[in-house]
Amino acid sequence: MIKKLLKQAKGYELQSILTVIFVLLETALEVILPLFMSNILNSMQLYATQQLLTSRITYLDWSTFTIATLAGSEAAGVAVTADAMRNIVITYGVLMVLSAVCSLTLGSLAGKFCADAGAGFSKNVRKALFGKIQDFSFSNVDKFSTASLVTRSTTDINNAQQAFMMIIRTVIRAPAMLIFSAVMAFVTEPGMAWIFLVAIPLLGAGMAFISMRVHPLFKRMLKKYDRMNALVQEDLVAIRVVKAFVREDYEESKYCNATEEVRQTQYAAEKFMVLMNPVVNVVVYGTIIALLIVGGVDIVGGRIQGGTLTAMMSYCSQILSSVMMICFVAVQLVLSRASLDRIYEVLETEPDIEGAASDLTVADGSIVFDHVNFSYSNNKDNLTLEDINLDIKSGETVGIIGGTGDGKSSLVQLIPRFYDVLGGAVIVGGHNVKDYSLYNLREGVSMVLQKNVLFSGTIRENLLWGNEHATDEQIAEACKAACADEFISGFPDGYETDLGQGGVNVSGGQKQRLCIARALLKKPKIMILDDSTSAVDTATDAKIRAGLKQLDKNMTTIIIAQRISSVAECDKIIVLDDGKINAVGTHDQLMQNCEIYREVYNSQQKGQDDSVNSEGGEN
Repeated sequence: MIKKLLKQAKGYELQSILTVIFVLLETALEVILPLFMSNILNSMQLYATQQLLTSRITYLDWSTFTIATLAGSEAAGVAVTADAMRNIVITYGVLMVLSAVCSLTLGSLAGKFCADAGAGFSKNVRKALFGKIQDFSFSNVDKFSTASLVTRSTTDINNAQQAFMMIIRTVIRAPAMLIFSAVMAFVTEPGMAWIFLVAIPLLGAGMAFISMRVHPLFKRMLKKYDRMNALVQEDLVAIRVVKAFVREDYEESKYCNATEEVRQTQYAAEKFMVLMNPVVNVVVYGTIIALLIVGGVDIVGGRIQGGTLTAMMSYCSQILSSVMMICFVAVQLVLSRASLDRIYEVLETEPDIEGAASDLTVADGSIVFDHVNFSYSNNKDNLTLEDINLDIKSGETVGIIGGTGDGKSSLVQLIPRFYDVLGGAVIVGGHNVKDYSLYNLREGVSMVLQKNVLFSGTIRENLLWGNEHATDEQIAEACKAACADEFISGFPDGYETDLGQGGVNVSGGQKQRLCIARALLKKPKIMILDDSTSAVDTATDAKIRAGLKQLDKNMTTIIIAQRISSVAECDKIIVLDDGKINAVGTHDQLMQNCEIYREVYNSQQKGQDDSVNSEGGEN
């Protein structure tokens, strides 16, 4: 885990190293302080004791004292002035103040560099994760789900950032404090230091047990968060539908169920987490009691002085607090590890589709489907498309119709390699689509998807997605072909009109026409309209089709539509039925030879006639 975290700190190695160095120096200075305090207390105790012994009085004379021992009625020794005692106190006092100030300064610098490195780490991870997602094929995105990718890009990265900052600061500081304090404890009084050898393993074992039980629960909780985020995202996207069908209570119920699942999982984890404080308290207070008992006996026996016991108590506090810190960090790293695993699951996933290292470009709009089989699950027993054979000439206009789930969108998504075939081959411009780089292949293909997507910004900014170097004349030409100029000219700001997030400031039909214009600006060899005129009226639909043909007669156009009127004038029409080609031909040919096509046509004509009759009756 640590290796994975540090790998993402590229460019911030200096800040990370300086953080570690300053933390180690800060810790070393903190560990020295109890030693200084012990020397002061021991000197004062010795001074007081010896002055009482030499003077045989019950008060302290701070002018002179004698270091001596009683031998009957005489005291022999070396006289030491009170100035020497004051020098000891002042010297160690100054050292303590300097150590504290230096420790504070080093701690502040460590915090500064740690924050800088942590921010850089999260930037690197976000960049790497977002870039990886951009390389994913549709099947990769389907595997993780959009909501999960959003959680991994936000919550999980924040958790990983906290883990990284802990590693370069707290994870360094706590073990260093533990080691330094343990060494000083053994140097100061080996006879009492053995107590720590018992306390540390007990505390560590308790924390390890809790961490092992909590880790799988945290992983499960993150998955529950994915589902909860998916519900929020779905509800916000479809908020108009929810309100239109008065389903607020139902959606709220679904969300409450999801939050309840999160609560239950979190509660299961917290049941173990709350054991930490009792375990820590038992070990800490047990250690303190043991030190007081052993230290008290040693003081009475004259083996140690009071200052030594005070120092050992300080080292006890430092050692056990460092163990507690390690345990706390361990729990946080458990949560962060689950997040880091989810991040690296994305980073280490290879895109299902990779383009060839080739400069080959799409020469023309010819398309051949050669015995193509396709399945979203890569299962030959569950085919979405089966044995598709098609030959589309460059410059042709081809219509595709069929029922819901018959594979219309799946078929055209194989052309720009959004998905790969399970069997057979797709030939574009005379070459297998796998022979192109993905960039060159998709530069030659424009596709307007069923769900029309616009981005925050102006109309011009959205159109430039098709060609960032497009001139005003080219933009106007594409908008005219897509019949978008009709409503753009009505906006006060024209092409500089702000669309809002997702294009909320335009209607569904206007959004479709802008998406078509954007696709046309690429000047593609192949133009695919996946039910992209469903929100416009029949007359506008016809004008758009005429505009497409007029704009580039060599461009191959594939139109998926529910209305037969949208494809009736195509050079050929493909009828799909349950993932198989039922028939191919012109409108007239299919009316004679294809029962499915004829039924669809007749049902639509009947619907139009009924509508006309209804309007006539009202008039």
